[in-house]
Amino acid sequence: MSTVNLSALKPNLVASLALVADVVRNPAFAQSEIDRLRPRWIAGIAQEKAQPVQLALRTLPGLLYGEGHSYSVPLTGSGTQAAIEGLTRDDLVAFHTDMIRPDNGTIFMVGDITLAEATKTLEKAFGDWQAPETPIPAKNIASVALPEKGRVIIVDKPGSPQSLILAGHLFPPTGHEDYMTHEMANDILGGGFTARVNMNLREDKGWAYGASTITTGARGQRMWLVYAPVQADKTKESIAELGKEFKGYLGDKPATAKELKRLIANRVNSLPGQYETARSVLGSMLSNDRFGRSNDHVSTLRAKYAGLDLEEIKAAAQATIQPGKLVWLIVGDRAKIEKGVRSLGLGEVEIWDANGKPIDTKQASVEQ
Repeated sequence: MSTVNLSALKPNLVASLALVADVVRNPAFAQSEIDRLRPRWIAGIAQEKAQPVQLALRTLPGLLYGEGHSYSVPLTGSGTQAAIEGLTRDDLVAFHTDMIRPDNGTIFMVGDITLAEATKTLEKAFGDWQAPETPIPAKNIASVALPEKGRVIIVDKPGSPQSLILAGHLFPPTGHEDYMTHEMANDILGGGFTARVNMNLREDKGWAYGASTITTGARGQRMWLVYAPVQADKTKESIAELGKEFKGYLGDKPATAKELKRLIANRVNSLPGQYETARSVLGSMLSNDRFGRSNDHVSTLRAKYAGLDLEEIKAAAQATIQPGKLVWLIVGDRAKIEKGVRSLGLGEVEIWDANGKPIDTKQASVEQ
């Protein structure tokens, strides 16, 4: 999504909306500004490649979604160096024409204002805005099959005292009808401080400052991620412990009633504070629109949490969490970790540099 936001005092709303309308409808895209910002954008990408977490987040989406998918770009949002170097003003104008248009947008307003007042002010600012004759370009968010087996990529960072473990596979969309069940299945395993993977790697072993499993948000398939920055000399052992947690959770140690009750209580008790401000209400409206939810979604959350079923959560975990199909991206000192990682048998092991180019394998590179 692309958004333009405005917060204004009500007496200034008409004048403020006039400015916003000008920004939305008539951006300058001055060449001098593009030339000024381009080196900063490229420097930012180089900085990301020097940081293990950002480097991993740049690389993993392309591995999971594949070439040509709209979600295969770096998750950091900064793009690739080649794209930034080749970016022209004409590219920006074309994007604006194609995507920033009245037939592709929705306006949300929150405040002490009636629908009649809002409509009147918005018509004054945007009422004569015409859509171009060209169609809105379609985005490729088609479903992608999970791989048949796991894959391991070690990104060599010589001398690193830590290894950044980031593994992932694709997960059902945020707008899925069983979204809350899927989320709870993830949260019990690794979605919070008291979840199983963190209690193991941080609290019990002391090998990581924090470890978790994470779900991203998307209209199409989202990502299910395993995140654990660990001591370099405990890389193999940490991955092995993660494997034990996955096996137990999907096998003879599934989610328990105690774990579910604790998480439901936490979610329900935090609901009032989540929607106190106008900005929070606005955020919920955008989220509902993005994921196809009704506008009474927030008011139904308490009942939906209360209705979560333990057996359905167990089934959801087994259906959506598939450790044998993970793509493992491990950023660390190859000399220290490669032998141990290979011994785990997680899948074919490749060695890459920070630019996504294989060092000593015949696998095709992925430009990042």
